[in-house]
Amino acid sequence: MGTLKLEPAISRLELLAAPVAAALEVWPVEAPIDGDQVLVAPINGELADTAEFCAAYGVGLEESANCVIVAGRRGEVTRYAACVVLATTRADVNGVVRRWLDVRKASFAPMDDAVRLTGMEYGGITPIGLPKDWPVLVDARVVAMPHVIIGSGVRHSKIAIAGPALGALPGAEVIDGLAREG
Repeated sequence: MGTLKLEPAISRLELLAAPVAAALEVWPVEAPIDGDQVLVAPINGELADTAEFCAAYGVGLEESANCVIVAGRRGEVTRYAACVVLATTRADVNGVVRRWLDVRKASFAPMDDAVRLTGMEYGGITPIGLPKDWPVLVDARVVAMPHVIIGSGVRHSKIAIAGPALGALPGAEVIDGLAREG
């Protein structure tokens, strides 16, 4: 995990966005890992973007996952989904995600909407603690990883979590081919 100083996130809730902390406090008993196995490390918030973070903290891109918020419209209804993909890949927004959302066109949600609707900072959004009615689409390659580094809801820390745990989050659906090579 590079040079990160990881600790159980449940003991460092101040390093998490409020919705993430709230989700950890009610971590599901049936999850593939215990809540105290979700780890967090403080980082320099100016280095939160994936490439800069990986270089600064000695974490491989293949160990890093990104969570992007996608929006699509059908009529007057906007549908949102979170997509979790490895940092070495890109979510297939206008293919797999668009079809999954059953919309004509899908795109990354505008930054202001993503921040307002998630209660998290842009560049730190994570699938833990998202609105309960949002699907969390997780690329099968993420679930296959023994652990990944992902956002914590804020830019000044990162979470380390077992890949299979991301596929077991509330509302999660593991999808083969959700992402394409980057």
